[in-house]
Amino acid sequence: MNNTFKAFVIQQNPDSAAKQKTIGSIETLNNADLPDENVLIKVDYSSLNYKDGLVVTGKGRICRQLPMVGGIDLAGTVLESADDRYQAGDQVVVNGYGLSESHWGGYSQRQRVNADHLVKLDAVFNTEQAMAIGTAGYTAMLCVMAIQDHGVTPEHGPVLVTGAAGGVGSVAIMLLAKLGYQVTASTGRVDACKAKLTGLGASEVVDREAFNVESKPLAGEKWAAVVDSVGGQPLATILAQVNYEGIVAACGLAAGMSLPSSVAPFILRGVTLRGIDSVMASQQRRARAWKLLSELIDLNHLASLYCIEPMSALPQLGEAILSGQVQGRVVIDVNA
Repeated sequence: MNNTFKAFVIQQNPDSAAKQKTIGSIETLNNADLPDENVLIKVDYSSLNYKDGLVVTGKGRICRQLPMVGGIDLAGTVLESADDRYQAGDQVVVNGYGLSESHWGGYSQRQRVNADHLVKLDAVFNTEQAMAIGTAGYTAMLCVMAIQDHGVTPEHGPVLVTGAAGGVGSVAIMLLAKLGYQVTASTGRVDACKAKLTGLGASEVVDREAFNVESKPLAGEKWAAVVDSVGGQPLATILAQVNYEGIVAACGLAAGMSLPSSVAPFILRGVTLRGIDSVMASQQRRARAWKLLSELIDLNHLASLYCIEPMSALPQLGEAILSGQVQGRVVIDVNA
């Protein structure tokens, strides 16, 4: 086995006066450079997420140590394993668990990973499709699971999905529609995305600016549940519109980390704000999420959601996702 391979490595910027404190580039590494973990994986694909954009552009302080290999998820085939749960030839996926933060990530043709962080890939998906779903789709599934576990059924009323043109939103719409929910999609690109979002199952597409306004503590009840990847003022406005004992599954902060709301939705309507953490979710929840994804994902719809780009395009792709120019999912072919 050839011990050398390519990886997108984040290093300290040698220009101390530069605004971006880190820079990333493709480097040639060998097996001895890899972390001391118990499963060696031949990586096929990773994907592009908002956090990845922050890492590869140096615009976010995500990496907790340097050098760091970027990419918050990966899919590939086990080459060697010191853990009996995995054998050479197993196809596996990793989402989160600090990849590209405290553990080397998926933008590498080879990676060593802790066996406790792996999930065996269901035979329904190949590794390309697994990364078309990726962290975004897996997070969307966790959001839908939260809605189901809360007891909200399609009969309770419409479900709102914010950031609908993004990776989480697109997959959430697909999943919710498959389960029979009436889905309203919110996006800042209504004209460009309406046909695509209705094709995924949204019954209505609304402009996100309708929620980017200050709201009274309580407004008219509209939503039985919400999948929110936006946060900020839009989330505050939406909370005031959630039905009695409804739920908001919140997983993002594209509009900011602040929440200019009040306790009124929570104590007067019993609304639940359920935070969705995909990074450190338990293996039990991960296994359940990937099992449900294998049952609910329409592979034809999935094929319309993503494109494949080479690892060399990461700097440009990082800028694009941070500026809101990426629709759906971007799969990164680390071997292209």
